[in-house]
Amino acid sequence: MDNVIAHSPVVTSPEVTLVPNNSLLTETPEEGRQLAVKMSRLIIKLTQPDEEKRNQLRDVYGNDAMMLIAVGQTVATEFATIAAANNYWRK
Repeated sequence: MDNVIAHSPVVTSPEVTLVPNNSLLTETPEEGRQLAVKMSRLIIKLTQPDEEKRNQLRDVYGNDAMMLIAVGQTVATEFATIAAANNYWRK
């Protein structure tokens, strides 16, 4: 039997734009950091589209240091991608 891995397509909600303005380019590192935070929040919204459930979960992760560290790591990963896209703001 062949080992075949099926890939399901990524389904996005029409209300969620994962890359605002369809660009990672920003004028400053501060704008890049803000974009990273926004993109991190958008992936949570896509992953858990139920606003009531997201609100319930905030109490869980808001009181768990490891989950808060994971949030910071997610933003840092997004920021690294944005920084690279902006050539680290070097002109």
